[in-house]
Amino acid sequence: MKRASSLRLLSDLSNFSGAARLRELLAGDPAVRVRCSPDGRHLLLLRPPGSPAPQLLVAVLGPGLELERAWPEGHPSPIDAFFLPWPARPALILVWESGLTEVWGPGMEPGWRLLQSTELCPGGGARVMAVAASRGRLVWCEERPPGTEHGLQRPTAAFNHRVCVKTLEPSAEAGANLGRTHILLHHCPSLGLMASRKDLFLVPTATTWPGVAHILLIWSPSKGKVIAAAPCLGISHSKSLNHREGGTWDFRTLIRGLPGLLSPSEPLAVHTSAATPQGLLLLDFRGKVSLMQCHGGIRAVGTLQEAPVALEGSAALGTFHGTLACVLDSTLELLDMSSGQLLERKVLSTDRVHLLEPPAPGMKDEEELETRGRLRLLSPLGLFCVGWEAPRGPELTSGKDLVFEEACGYYQRRSLRGTQLTPEELRHNSTFRAPQALASILQGHLPPSTLLTTLRAELRDYRSLERLKAQLVAGDEEEAGWTELAEHEVARLLRTELTGDQLAQFNTIFQALPTAAWGAAIQVLQLQTDRTGSLRSQAPPDVWKKVLRSTVAGKDPPNGILPPFELLCRCLCQLEPRWLPPFVELAQQQGGPGWGAGGPGLPLYRRALAVLGEEGTRPEALELELLLGSGRPKAVLQAVRQLVQKEQWERALEAGLALGPSSPLLRSEIFKLLLAEFARHRGLDAHLPLLCRLCPPELAPDELLLLLRPHLPDEAESLTPFPEPGAEPPLTVGLLRALLEQTGAQEQPSGPVLSPYEDILWDTGTPPPTPPRGPITPLQASDHPGLETRTPSGQGLCETDMGNNL
Repeated sequence: MKRASSLRLLSDLSNFSGAARLRELLAGDPAVRVRCSPDGRHLLLLRPPGSPAPQLLVAVLGPGLELERAWPEGHPSPIDAFFLPWPARPALILVWESGLTEVWGPGMEPGWRLLQSTELCPGGGARVMAVAASRGRLVWCEERPPGTEHGLQRPTAAFNHRVCVKTLEPSAEAGANLGRTHILLHHCPSLGLMASRKDLFLVPTATTWPGVAHILLIWSPSKGKVIAAAPCLGISHSKSLNHREGGTWDFRTLIRGLPGLLSPSEPLAVHTSAATPQGLLLLDFRGKVSLMQCHGGIRAVGTLQEAPVALEGSAALGTFHGTLACVLDSTLELLDMSSGQLLERKVLSTDRVHLLEPPAPGMKDEEELETRGRLRLLSPLGLFCVGWEAPRGPELTSGKDLVFEEACGYYQRRSLRGTQLTPEELRHNSTFRAPQALASILQGHLPPSTLLTTLRAELRDYRSLERLKAQLVAGDEEEAGWTELAEHEVARLLRTELTGDQLAQFNTIFQALPTAAWGAAIQVLQLQTDRTGSLRSQAPPDVWKKVLRSTVAGKDPPNGILPPFELLCRCLCQLEPRWLPPFVELAQQQGGPGWGAGGPGLPLYRRALAVLGEEGTRPEALELELLLGSGRPKAVLQAVRQLVQKEQWERALEAGLALGPSSPLLRSEIFKLLLAEFARHRGLDAHLPLLCRLCPPELAPDELLLLLRPHLPDEAESLTPFPEPGAEPPLTVGLLRALLEQTGAQEQPSGPVLSPYEDILWDTGTPPPTPPRGPITPLQASDHPGLETRTPSGQGLCETDMGNNL
């Protein structure tokens, strides 16, 4: 059941003394300043200087006389007034711009009387610009006349202010005893003062010098330190009191000694601010409400549905029961302080509404007990309190419900499912464990000690990172500091989703500090080399999943922002190109379905090749290594063809031999490619043993010859026993014998001969027996009259011829 707020009327102001004047001032002057006494029985209304009389009214609830003061024209009126937190009797302190201070209190007779008067600036010439009362201290910021501030250098007009403190102690006769003046801050710009229960906030004003108008100071008297913060820069520094100098700070020295505060920034744009027990609430002109906490951190509380129109628009901020209340003109908005969710919005009947601080604890009144902790609103119509009604049924809207609602929207935006996720599905589905863990923490299942133990490492890393940033801004050991900072940031970003701004920051770090960024990536991925020189990783799969994730199909990264894998490959190309192929091979082993390795997107070796540049402009050695190590048949064949074109025969053969038995078809294709080259020329003759090893075991001799035949010279060409000078020697049977033996020796058949060449290959090498030979009988000429006895060349033949011719 949704909570409902209630606006309850406490008083119509008729039971206050001076009720008519009280309603008149509340309805007539929107700039009137309203304060409430700690016991909640006195209302103070102070009009700004220059307003018509009366300028001051103190109304009392119940019996008692009001205090009404008016100063004629030409006589200054107080710039501020406070109730002092004395539980026994109320005391009122008035402060003028000249430094005059009056303490008022009830006397023996009914009414108010002046108890004492003193000067905050006894030297004269100074002007009080702002004043606040905080836990027994009166603090003011005064503008000093030129030349009165002592220092090594004469301060400029922008830094001629100082912040001073006086202690306040209760006194029966004087109302309050003011102690000696102590200078807290000198050589400072004009600052506004706002006091909470424990701390004092020093905020820039419209007249603050623009160079420091983004800096806000927090003074913690109980801790003896001051915190300087720049909310727009996300920087805060703490500084302890310097006892050697009496606990006094020089503003310019303080700011210069804190790194990062003087970085160029826009002035703090604040429409309304209010001090609360949780810190300082800040409302900007866009309607965004932030909380500056006492330790210097700032967090966004929420955004109003309506933003302030201008400086003249009235606005008031307050908190109660973990709820932020903002009155903007005639609208009251209630937001949850923890989630920023708008709980309720009410339209009021008047725009003259002031939020009052809750009364101090210890009230005995039954009505006060009922309204304790509620926020009180004062308007001309009366005094109201706003709070939450007790739920009539079980409370269902809680932080736990908000966790599942926000997580449902988060996962739905990143899901590829067509069905709609529901909070109930997140509650009971074990796939989404983060919302369940956070919900259990918010519900209180995890004690604070366990939660602190879980977050201790994160907090330690964050603290060391902030200390390192301060060291870098100060300029100490810059090179080592930047390296360490890059390592911290890369390690942190690799634990995120690496999308959007995180991915852009990841690219920026690798562009600015590639060496340090790659060193951090080595640590996060836990990269190591084994004995063979290959890379190994012990990083969990979640880390590799983030590294290997590619961009959305069909969408190029904006503004040259690379995905993590491409970014790491480009960094390796710059630093250690020889490690790129092993890194890609390791990534292929680590990749899972849908990670960009083996998924529907480009394979990793193609993504790495794209980093090297367009085809034809890539380094040949890296391109070959990536193709050979890809494990893809087409890529390996492409690499082998490139090696063949370069006549790197041994490397081409080794690429084929490196393939395991699981790739017989790819080995066979590589063998056929190299066999064709073996038939054409004699470049592979020296590597014939490796070619024999690459020969497929199931290849028969006749199949080998059939593979060779298309690449042999044409039979129509004239064949000569010896090649012409300069021509390529042809393939001979002697060169081919080793391959034929390799194919024939795989398995000798036990049956009939299947090939006409196999009887030759399987011959034992012993020649057949020689047939017997008989005696040879010489032929006689008489037996063959047609045959003449052959004579030696050049003898009897010449004489016979010559004789016949004669």
